[in-house]
Amino acid sequence: MFEQTFKNIDDILHKDAGCGSELDYVEQTSWVLFLKYLDDLEKDKATAAELTGKAYTNIIAPEYQWSKWAAPKDKEGKLDHHAALTGDDLSDFVNIKLFPYLKKFKADAVSADTIEYKIGEIFSELKNRIQSGYNLREVINRIDELRFRTHVEKHEMSHLYEDKIKNMGNAGRNGGEYYTPRPLIKTIVKVVAPEIGQTIYDGAVGSAGFLCEAYDYLRSSKNLTTKDVETLQKKTFYGKEKKSLAYIIGTMNMILHGVEAPNIVHTNTLAENLADIQEKDRYDIVLANPPFGGKERAEVQQNFPIKSGETASLFLQHFIKIMKAGGKAGVVIKNTFLSNTDNASIALRKQLLKDCNLHTVLDLPGGTFTGAGVKTVVLFFEKGSSTKKVWFYQLNLTRNLGKTNPLNERDLEDFITLQKTKAESPNSWTLDITDIAPMGRDTLMKGSALRKGAALMIKEAASTKALKGRNSSANDNALSGLDAALDDDNTGLHPVLSDNAPSGLGSHTYDLSAKNPNKKEEAALRQPQQILEEMKALDAETEEILESIANLIV
Repeated sequence: MFEQTFKNIDDILHKDAGCGSELDYVEQTSWVLFLKYLDDLEKDKATAAELTGKAYTNIIAPEYQWSKWAAPKDKEGKLDHHAALTGDDLSDFVNIKLFPYLKKFKADAVSADTIEYKIGEIFSELKNRIQSGYNLREVINRIDELRFRTHVEKHEMSHLYEDKIKNMGNAGRNGGEYYTPRPLIKTIVKVVAPEIGQTIYDGAVGSAGFLCEAYDYLRSSKNLTTKDVETLQKKTFYGKEKKSLAYIIGTMNMILHGVEAPNIVHTNTLAENLADIQEKDRYDIVLANPPFGGKERAEVQQNFPIKSGETASLFLQHFIKIMKAGGKAGVVIKNTFLSNTDNASIALRKQLLKDCNLHTVLDLPGGTFTGAGVKTVVLFFEKGSSTKKVWFYQLNLTRNLGKTNPLNERDLEDFITLQKTKAESPNSWTLDITDIAPMGRDTLMKGSALRKGAALMIKEAASTKALKGRNSSANDNALSGLDAALDDDNTGLHPVLSDNAPSGLGSHTYDLSAKNPNKKEEAALRQPQQILEEMKALDAETEEILESIANLIV
């Protein structure tokens, strides 16, 4: 029933001049859906209060309640067409009276974690884009058919809403940035494994997929006590979102999943100076997929010790800083982060390896994010101890991912199983952190061999001079120094994370490229010029043979 209702609403909005894309459909459906949800919530609370002999005071004043302006009923419980507003009367009421009334809730709310504050915040950001009051009446009538009274109804509604968010990926205006594939989110949550009592944070909350999935995970983790339920409702999930539409969708998504007053704040996360983050501001768990390829202004970059125009690099610094000691994280980021050679990327990789234990990297195939056009990895790390070894898993699938063939949970089962023990397989391997070298290990080994070869030649020359008795004391000192240099295993191979690495070794890149040593190397395709040269050589050889044969015949 719900699915067909959503399709009918999309058809109605498609005809309206104020709604031009799937993003508009979701936005406009959301605010009407929210008011219907709020009406059902108030009815449930009134019933619960009545059963305990208590009085319940409605949040919404009588004239602005759903049953008054949106869906007044007659004696038979059907829509009273005489009392229901429509056309210009409905549009005027919504734009001139309803929205301004609802906006005031934000200023009047006791605190930001109340449903009253969320009402005010949502309607401060929204605008009614449905230009025709007749189309709006049709949308309201469709949504009035929906019910949010039982757990099953809410569960079905939340899944359908997720599907609408997913469809935004094909809507232009960067719609795909609001949606991270749910199989991937579920996998990340399982690996991080949050527990009730821990605080969970997403600083780039989008449609709140990570927080919703973490809520479902924790809710099904055990039989919940009354205290557990209250903890999940008010003291567990926190998020920040810069964009208005994403903020509204994320808030609505969490409400439909069962969190009545989500702790999501509408703000630019990166505008917060890292130096201002105190212990009370930190969280146990970070789950996030920061925007790909975004850019931030120079004044925003001043909030970070490692300056970068790349939004994801700033977010990663924020996440590391805002985690508690012992905190855990699962963060999606472009795979180029592992190997970029710009100063900011190198410095950030060094900080990550030094301040955190980057224990797992999941390398995802292209097409995981529909329409994004980039390859990504998931970084799993814990704050408080430096990295010793990194376990890599390369997700190699036998099909191409895309809109009609998306990532599914079965694709990630092998990763979840192997990750528990960090086992090696054709798709997984372990990188010892001491194997990470400046300018790549191959270059380092060649440089190290040259240095040792030069040292051996100098030692031999110095020994010859010593035998001739020239300045034997000075030669003894030189020889002992050369012996030490030859015996030192740290001539550039170590110490990877030391701040006191010897000078003159070159800039350390901390390259973490996901190069699978268990994968057979495919022969590189030759350049066209090489092929042509080989063909010419073969032709010349053939001509020479033919000439020899011709001479024999003669």
